[in-house]
Amino acid sequence: MSGLQPPADQAALAEQRGLAGWLPRRLAAEAPSILVIGDVMLDGWWSGSIDRLCREAPAPVVEINRRDAAPGGAANTAMNLAALGARVTLAGLIGCDDAGAALKRQLRAAGVNVSDLQEHPGMVTTTKTRVSSGGQVLLRLDDVAREIPPDALEALAASVPSLLQGQDAVVVCDYGAGALHGPVGTSLLEVLARRPAALLTVVDAHDPRPWAPLRPDIATPNALEAARMLDVRLPEGSQRAAVVAEHRDRLVRATGARSVVVTLDRDGTVLLPAAGNIHRTWARPATEKQASGAGDTFVAALTLARAAALPLTTSLDLAQAAADVVVHYPGTSVCSTAELSRYLESFADTAVDAGELVRHVQAHRSEGQRIVLTNGCFDVLHRGHTRYLNQAKQLGDILVVALNSDDSVRRLKGPERPINTVGDRAAVIAALSCVDYVTVFDTPTPIPLIEALQPEIYAKGGDYTPEMLAETEAVERYGGSVTILDYVAELSTSAVVRRIRNGEGAAVGES
Repeated sequence: MSGLQPPADQAALAEQRGLAGWLPRRLAAEAPSILVIGDVMLDGWWSGSIDRLCREAPAPVVEINRRDAAPGGAANTAMNLAALGARVTLAGLIGCDDAGAALKRQLRAAGVNVSDLQEHPGMVTTTKTRVSSGGQVLLRLDDVAREIPPDALEALAASVPSLLQGQDAVVVCDYGAGALHGPVGTSLLEVLARRPAALLTVVDAHDPRPWAPLRPDIATPNALEAARMLDVRLPEGSQRAAVVAEHRDRLVRATGARSVVVTLDRDGTVLLPAAGNIHRTWARPATEKQASGAGDTFVAALTLARAAALPLTTSLDLAQAAADVVVHYPGTSVCSTAELSRYLESFADTAVDAGELVRHVQAHRSEGQRIVLTNGCFDVLHRGHTRYLNQAKQLGDILVVALNSDDSVRRLKGPERPINTVGDRAAVIAALSCVDYVTVFDTPTPIPLIEALQPEIYAKGGDYTPEMLAETEAVERYGGSVTILDYVAELSTSAVVRRIRNGEGAAVGES
């Protein structure tokens, strides 16, 4: 399907490959019921000014002028799910204290069901307070329960079977604070082992290995957590994704998951399914030093999208977009349906002309970055396209996609094409995290654009060889190289268009 118009039903949504402004609203309309269970906490953000050092020690004196608090941990995941349109139940343990009251008050106001957020007089609600000045976090104060009363754990464990009834998905948030230890973990393992196949299970844990017997659908360790499981040291920067991908089988075995998604902060994420193709996302990072909780936003958006039947790779791209939204906000923040829609709609006018693109490319090249250029019609986005573009991105640092103009598509494909205008096609392509720039060309071949940009790598997909391409001579003339990427015959645009026009459904086994 095109990716530009909302699908009529969930079956059609399951074929959606592109991101568009309507998509978050369509997912919110599905309103899946999702249980979040695990370690809840309250995040504090205190900020002030520094004018002097204290007398007792060479330490700055921060005069606090603002105090903010927001649900953190599993509670932040629940807040994000509610903001994106899910019907959310949060289960966990808090104390009968001011922090617990503030936590429940904010959760209720956001529409989260907190009837199973259990209070216990012998507990302290976990709080993590960051003290900052001038946008720089100076100190974090953690107030945590030294020991969780056994009767609190027993009460939460007893509620597990009823909690899972009627849910479309469950997110297990185990950050080592103890709410899921002992009887609660045992109960979850027993009940979820008998879950129906339709219940999506996501494990977001500092150590996913104890949850491996669940055989979760998705496990979401970050880079540090993945490195600990592998007992390896990951390199700095973007090479982490390649190293993680090399250990796909070990991570899948360790987590027991059908798919492992490793989050890499500024370097995006990498999807490692037990079988099938690896998929990457690339973050659009911010310089904000006080941002926190983007990982919770990512997990929430990923869970919502999968619970609403969006394909896994599209769900990953959508979750990356949601995380990109919140890293521009200070503190612990959430991404709403409206904010995510506006962010995706902002890509509608992002195609740049050749002159401006040349200036951008020169700036990137001066920083030592390698430019990859590819081109095509990209009329009806499908899995073959997204796989191909992800492969192209990994050949260098900056991916430029040149789209055939509408007139050019008509000349190539006939008067009934394109299905989508170049503005719509550009918006969907630009929204993919792997794409850095989109431009449009109207010439018979992209050779004039190639000569202007002189990309280090020209990538082409299909059953070509470099010798078959008219562009090869132009690329090699200035010292560039041509790379031919995977050709997926059964995923051709023409086949998808033919299936739509014939009113045919998805092929058996397609996901």
